[in-house]
Amino acid sequence: MKKYECTICGYIYDPEKGDPDSGIAPGTAFEDIPDEWVCPDCGVDKSQFTVVE
Repeated sequence: MKKYECTICGYIYDPEKGDPDSGIAPGTAFEDIPDEWVCPDCGVDKSQFTVVE
């Protein structure tokens, strides 16, 4: 699964780790995260994330 980076603050969403503090279980692909999820570090929405190559 691909990792995604917040273009605002640099937070990396790693699907292997998920975001348990926000209710996103490990193993959850970025595409499967609910649209209302926001970056846990700076609070922007999913549209501000890009794939990490």
